[in-house]
Amino acid sequence: MTRFGGGALGRVIRSGVGRRRVQTVVIAVATMMAVASAVVAGSLIVAANAPFDHAFAKQQGAHLTAQFDPAKVTAAQLEATREQTGVTATAGPYPSTTIQPEDSVGLRMPKLTLVGRSGPKADVDDLDLRSGRWATKTGEIVLSESFASPAFKLGSTLKTSEAEGSSTLTVVGLALSVSKTADAWATPAQTRALASADNPLTSQMLYRFDSAGTDKQITDGRKTLAAAVPSGALLGSQSYLDTKRAADQGAAPTIPFLIAFGVLGIVMSVIIVGSVTSGAVGSSLRRIGILKAIGFTPREVVRAYVAQALIPAAVGIALGVVLGNLLAVPLLDDTEQAYGTASLTVAWWVDVVVPLAALVVVGVAALVPALRAGRLRTVEAIAVGRAPRTGRGQWAHRVAGRLPLPRAVTYGLASPFAHPVRTVAMLLAVAFGTVAATFAVGLTASLTAVGEAQDPEDRAAVTVFAGGPGPQPIEVKPEAPAEGNSEAPPADPARIRAAVEAQEGTASYYATTQEEDVSVAGVTGSATVSLYEGDSSPGSYEMITGHWIDGAGQVVVASGFLERTGTQLGDSVRVTLQGDTRTLRIVGEAFDTEDDGMRLHAGMADFPAAEPRTFLVEVKSGVSPADYAEKLAEVVRPLGGDAMANSPSQQDNFVLILQSMAALLTLMLVSVAGLGVLNSVVIDTRERVHDLGVCKALGMSPRQTVGLVLASVAGIGVLGGLIGVPAGFALHGIVLPVMGHAAGTDLPPSVLDVYVPWQLVLLGLAGIAIAMLGALLPAGWAAKARTAVALRTE
Repeated sequence: MTRFGGGALGRVIRSGVGRRRVQTVVIAVATMMAVASAVVAGSLIVAANAPFDHAFAKQQGAHLTAQFDPAKVTAAQLEATREQTGVTATAGPYPSTTIQPEDSVGLRMPKLTLVGRSGPKADVDDLDLRSGRWATKTGEIVLSESFASPAFKLGSTLKTSEAEGSSTLTVVGLALSVSKTADAWATPAQTRALASADNPLTSQMLYRFDSAGTDKQITDGRKTLAAAVPSGALLGSQSYLDTKRAADQGAAPTIPFLIAFGVLGIVMSVIIVGSVTSGAVGSSLRRIGILKAIGFTPREVVRAYVAQALIPAAVGIALGVVLGNLLAVPLLDDTEQAYGTASLTVAWWVDVVVPLAALVVVGVAALVPALRAGRLRTVEAIAVGRAPRTGRGQWAHRVAGRLPLPRAVTYGLASPFAHPVRTVAMLLAVAFGTVAATFAVGLTASLTAVGEAQDPEDRAAVTVFAGGPGPQPIEVKPEAPAEGNSEAPPADPARIRAAVEAQEGTASYYATTQEEDVSVAGVTGSATVSLYEGDSSPGSYEMITGHWIDGAGQVVVASGFLERTGTQLGDSVRVTLQGDTRTLRIVGEAFDTEDDGMRLHAGMADFPAAEPRTFLVEVKSGVSPADYAEKLAEVVRPLGGDAMANSPSQQDNFVLILQSMAALLTLMLVSVAGLGVLNSVVIDTRERVHDLGVCKALGMSPRQTVGLVLASVAGIGVLGGLIGVPAGFALHGIVLPVMGHAAGTDLPPSVLDVYVPWQLVLLGLAGIAIAMLGALLPAGWAAKARTAVALRTE
């Protein structure tokens, strides 16, 4: 006998792979799906692990984005700042200004920070041009990919302002800056041409430092730069740490979710691959005995049957790696958009570790029964391989025989007890598939609830701004007041309110404003408070505990505030706004993750100096919000205000990516579970083919044969559903709060209590569906087998 693939041993290996075609295909397909799911889960876990840091390093992101006054500092002086101590790389100076364009249908966009660059490549902030090309001439603009939508796509046009004769810009590209140094880019000449007295030109410089891991190090670097230029030249700056904190907070909730699905995928992969492989080897014990009888040594028998499992598994593993990479690409694309990171790819080590781990699992799963077979004496191997152990499962047949069911059904119900180990593996596969389905349904419903709970002010039909649109360009912390930067006087809220009340079609409204320079006793630094006037219940946040503000002297806070201040519902807090101090009682804990959970919500009546900046309007039935907003805008624009209709609330990228992941991973795990059932039923049917022939000879019809095979997995499906649904329900109850805590908040009941009784019943039936679908193919094969052939088969 030869040691490897030649000679008699090689013929035995090739014969075993080719003879058991169904099992060979099942091993290959099950391994492929298991490896693919592991590659996808592993890739997403890697992508969710500090995505900002990876993308920031890849783009050579800017540690500090600084704006300078070109009237006080020359380009040569700015370029000389790269020689300052601690500065390792710079880019710029780039001309920069602010624009507020209109889209093709006349809707005003938020104010955009526009930077003039001749190309996307740079030593710092090496932009990722995601689609289209770079702006190379006048009239062209590249938008940040965060604006990508049907309204802002390649070829879309924007008017630089609402004034007559304003310039028109064509969107020629979409780019991504991890450092978020700008909202849009154009040529330097175009940027200079768009500057105005209201939006003066500034010079942007981008810096990387040798030490930039803390706020103090960034502050020290900023001070060094400020000292290197004339006094007052540094207008403002933006630290990458602020962007990093926001990105990390967005990524953190996905990690528990991915770990849950990843563990499910890995455990199920081990169960399925192990049961498929060991079942294939274990069902060949009689053939092993025959091989021993004709002269094969125990070691050669072991090698032959391990090889018979490894060959199709290796093919499946290779295909699984390819499939996993293909499936991971669209999800990683969604991850890029959700996290705002540069191009993500499957980590190379995932494509190495997963296949190696799968080979080990297959090898061990095949080795255990093969070693057992190798130790068996020849006669014993032949005897053991012919049928299940004598007497095993007979009690189940006696019990099932007493049931008022057709004999074919009772025979099938008792069959699993003849192979308890195989039955347990099949039960685990069905249970894990049901767990994945239950968890995915709950997760999707919870994420939908999260999307609906965010930005409750967007529920209003129309938003009226008292002093211009609320969205602002990229925030740059001011270092010194900019000269020549005059602002239009604020609108009179009373006149805006009167216009809203007088407008035909107004059903109801409430007013709100947001103040950032607020002092709260016991809180370091300033806080943000949203103040409401009128009945603000239509725009209230989802409450975790307590209630929304409904009177004077009340405040609603987020989970982060309660945790950091050590307060609880019923406690009082002292809030100071514009020198006016009020003691407010905490009446509710809101589901609000803005400002790291430190934003407060209170009544405007408690702070008389505050004035409304936004009016949220509901229109009467039958009134078009768009038409209402257009008519109202004509009235309030001369007053310094504006009005716009709100689009229907849509789920953000973060919610969509998690739902996409859940759907894909669940589909893969359920498919793997079905393949595990298919393999077990194939093995069982092959072993019982002679018994089926006897039953057919005694008058069993093809339909009864199908019923027998399906009945053999029905009990497993029921039990798997009974185990899987509570386990999936419990997993949802564990993972969702962890995801919420990772985002810095508790979750309201509307997000946690998403299952309804009829859903749980249907999910319980999913276990039966998985088992039945897995058994359908071998049931059809058994029904079609001719009686004479079945009787001659051993």
